[in-house]
Amino acid sequence: MPFLNNLFGNIQDLISGWLSGFLPSWAVDLAMMAITTVALLAFLVVVVMYLTYLERKVMARIGDRPGPNRVGPLGLAQPLADVLKLVVKEVIWPAKADFPVYILAPVVVVAPAILVYAVLPFGPRMVAADINVALLFVVAVSSLATLALLMAGWGSGNKYSLLGGMRAAAQMVSYEIPLAFSFLGVVLISGSLSLVEITRAQAGYPFVLAQPLGFLIALICAIAEVNRSPFDIMDAESELADGYRIEYSGVGFAMFFLAEYIEMFSVAALLTVLFLGGWQGPLLPPYVWFLIKVYLIVGLMLWLRGTFPRVRVDQLMNLSWKFLLPLSMVNVVVVALVDKLELPGGFLPSLVASGLLMAAAGGCARYMRRKPAGAVARPGWQVREA
Repeated sequence: MPFLNNLFGNIQDLISGWLSGFLPSWAVDLAMMAITTVALLAFLVVVVMYLTYLERKVMARIGDRPGPNRVGPLGLAQPLADVLKLVVKEVIWPAKADFPVYILAPVVVVAPAILVYAVLPFGPRMVAADINVALLFVVAVSSLATLALLMAGWGSGNKYSLLGGMRAAAQMVSYEIPLAFSFLGVVLISGSLSLVEITRAQAGYPFVLAQPLGFLIALICAIAEVNRSPFDIMDAESELADGYRIEYSGVGFAMFFLAEYIEMFSVAALLTVLFLGGWQGPLLPPYVWFLIKVYLIVGLMLWLRGTFPRVRVDQLMNLSWKFLLPLSMVNVVVVALVDKLELPGGFLPSLVASGLLMAAAGGCARYMRRKPAGAVARPGWQVREA
């Protein structure tokens, strides 16, 4: 069992020990970096392929349909057929595209999605680079995706893609701010920006118990950041004809598709590290616990897609700027006060404070939806709620 608990660390020791027998130390380091990169990329490709399968199965069950069941046993070979279709599909180049920007956009959107995994710990000794500002690195790298979507919208030379790119940038910028504030509560409690140290700080209890409000805000913002329903307004087919990626086909479209699903897995992994204790858990190997928690969050995202309708763009922006941002700022102040006062009871004071904040936020939301007193409906006009 100890060998399985540190399986990948032991494999790393075996490979590096074998390489050190005939290579200098600097060459061993380079070789281990290359092996880690290749293994991580292979893992992400397999994850994305079967996330699509999982999503189609879950959506089919929600819609009372069988889902993929023809290609391979139980439809398990369907992702391979999808990849083959995208690879061999004809690539069509728009005549009015800005070609350097148009070509670079898919590369720029995939690079930040992969770079995040450089600091994500899957278990003890299962992190490519344990830096002391890992959370800041994740936030900074993730923001580069906004630039890629703008490049895709502008470079395509299409008014619908430009509108989709602008809408995507507005959405991502709007939800990055409350997302960062929700992370601050975790940083205040753990006293570190290292994802490894944040995971170790949850040995007693996961931070979701002390920060349920922060977790809820982070979950909503993360779903909006990765363009998942009900916040998939940046490529709404009914309004934008697939938005910023309308002019991409074949491999170009596949790269946007790859980035979206990598980011979905990334935010689930990040929420697992920050709020659910990361690899912490009894009996099972640490990386198994990590994947169980990640797929619980992924399953929640898939369930939300099959349950809620898409919101309007004005509702999307109002939710961020008028509700989530003020609430996340108040949450940071309350967490800082509770942490500074050092109240006894472990996570209970923070839990009570989060409960009171959620109750107050719900009361404010109900008050804002209330119809104005004395409002009279006029023929041909609909009374708007306050």
